[in-house]
Amino acid sequence: MKKTYYDPADLAKFGDIAEYQKPLADSFFKYYGEVFQDGALSKREKSLIALAVAHAIQCPYCIDAYTTDGLEKGASEEQMMEAVHVAAAIRGGASLVHATQMMSKVDEVSM
Repeated sequence: MKKTYYDPADLAKFGDIAEYQKPLADSFFKYYGEVFQDGALSKREKSLIALAVAHAIQCPYCIDAYTTDGLEKGASEEQMMEAVHVAAAIRGGASLVHATQMMSKVDEVSM
């Protein structure tokens, strides 16, 4: 079987990043854990946001992790797909809104 650049088994090794810089890793994991606690948003809502962001930044590890996490927290397949579509709409819109910069440059060069 061909090995891909992203090995799903590497996700379980995430904690190993502490080997090279424990104080920073400890700080990150403490912060990360606190971010995903219930607050103004529920853990399920935060998981859906994380899944959408994972698709926007195209992180296969995060997509795997937050698909599983979302299901464990009670998110439906429909909710997860809708979150992905929100990410796609924002990402597409972010590309398209930059067309205004191109249009301004066309106006500037054409004058």
